[in-house]
Amino acid sequence: MIVIINYDTGNIRSVGNALKRLNCEYVLSSNPQVISTAEKILLPGVGDASAAIRKLQDKALCNIIRSLTVPVLGICVGMQIMCKRSQEGNIDGLGIFDTQVIRFKADPAIKIPHTGWNKISNLSSGLFNGINEDEYVYYVHSYYPKICNETIATTEYGGKFSGALKQCNFYGVQFHPEKSGATGQKIIENFLKL
Repeated sequence: MIVIINYDTGNIRSVGNALKRLNCEYVLSSNPQVISTAEKILLPGVGDASAAIRKLQDKALCNIIRSLTVPVLGICVGMQIMCKRSQEGNIDGLGIFDTQVIRFKADPAIKIPHTGWNKISNLSSGLFNGINEDEYVYYVHSYYPKICNETIATTEYGGKFSGALKQCNFYGVQFHPEKSGATGQKIIENFLKL
């Protein structure tokens, strides 16, 4: 069973539509028992990381997520809250990825938020099977995870940052695969095969 964690802050409809395009059945749930019995889990997120982590805390899901042993994919803010700490709201995350989430520095050469298509490079995970270096994916964010030992893809925008992370069974992508056309669809398909 595939579960999309529903904690009132995710881009659930788009993620659900991406799964439907792959003919995958899924359930939306914030029930710890349902989440604990899933085979694959997606943790989408949009908006503010500090609000997202509070909603997970309110639903008593933080420890459940940390304890999961099946493949988990965090998307955008869903990945950011899996990191150690975020400047957005100055909050501790779930600590799954050992990196900080920081805000883009003001720079007249770039627009913040980073919105639109950008390349992913330095791909180093089964999540990217069949994906070429420098494929384009779709981003919408003002904060990003710093490069770390768990970085499995990078993107260049006002400097290099982690486009994707991996720690054991946990994966995270800063971009929106559900909005990234055929490339994003392939990434979701690869995740479902892990």
